[in-house]
Amino acid sequence: MSHELKTGGDRGYLRIATEEAFATREQIDCYVRMVKDGSADKGLVSLWGFYARSPSERATQIIERLLDLGEQRIRHMDETGIDKAILALTSPGAQPLPDAAEARGLAQRANDLLAAQVEARRDRYAGMTTVAPQDPAWSAREIVRGARELGFKGVQINSHTRGQYLDHPKFDPIFRALADTGQPLYLHPATPPDAMIGPMLEAGLDGAIFGFGVETGLHLLRLITSGIFDRYPQLQIVVGHMGEALPFWVYRLDYMHQASVRAKRYPFMKPLQKTILEYLRTNVLITTSGMAWAPAILFTQQVVGEDRVMYAMDYPYQFVADEVRTHDDLDIPLATKKKLMQINAERWFRL
Repeated sequence: MSHELKTGGDRGYLRIATEEAFATREQIDCYVRMVKDGSADKGLVSLWGFYARSPSERATQIIERLLDLGEQRIRHMDETGIDKAILALTSPGAQPLPDAAEARGLAQRANDLLAAQVEARRDRYAGMTTVAPQDPAWSAREIVRGARELGFKGVQINSHTRGQYLDHPKFDPIFRALADTGQPLYLHPATPPDAMIGPMLEAGLDGAIFGFGVETGLHLLRLITSGIFDRYPQLQIVVGHMGEALPFWVYRLDYMHQASVRAKRYPFMKPLQKTILEYLRTNVLITTSGMAWAPAILFTQQVVGEDRVMYAMDYPYQFVADEVRTHDDLDIPLATKKKLMQINAERWFRL
């Protein structure tokens, strides 16, 4: 242990954690039902068939912490020096539900519960809106409600919705609502859809170890290459886990994207106003959730800019005090560290 972790800014900055999960009992019960009745996809069976039903210490501890928005969570924040947590309904939210009405109800009740908890602890919590993309028009209205009535600071969507991706035109109402409210979209991982998951699942690589990042990086890349930022130039999309690998691959992504456009290989792949790297530097925000590794943090700051990288813990899935210390001990100027831990979150989430 290199130093004691305290809240209150004793190191010259506050610590704002930007990808922190909670769950509702209704949500977990719904997943258990879907696993039992066969309506869950392979990813939900793998992920929540474990967390919601396993007697293992990790699974039971995660469930307990997800459901707690009170004393235990605040105590854990205090113990690790986290001044404020930006909370969102844990993945995959309401998105796996086949019935859109049930998905809407689950999302709305989760939003109301979170709003009440945030109101009671405004000094420690902020919230993000949960939606049900199965119904894009309703989701657009819920984004507006979350922003203007519930006081939420962003919107979280857990990657694909029953195998469908947000670059499809049917989801445009969601992006119009984001533009109207000026809120960022946090594109959070989910397990890959059935069409993608097979080789990962048979090797045990479908979850956070690998599948999450690959699938969410694919989703963000689909959005970028579909021209979403040309249509909505002010839109900001947040991704965790150090950008789901895109900053590390961006040189080749740009080269091959431009080669494909020039060759007219795919009729749906059109020229863009900027390069993929330029969009990462103007429209994509990256959090360090699950990636408390100095080389990766410093590289990503270099690629996208120090104003676009934010701290996250990924509580309760990755709750490690020494990972906070890793950020504190980065060999960067204090002003840059303050951006990483505090200022960027305050700016982009309008805290």
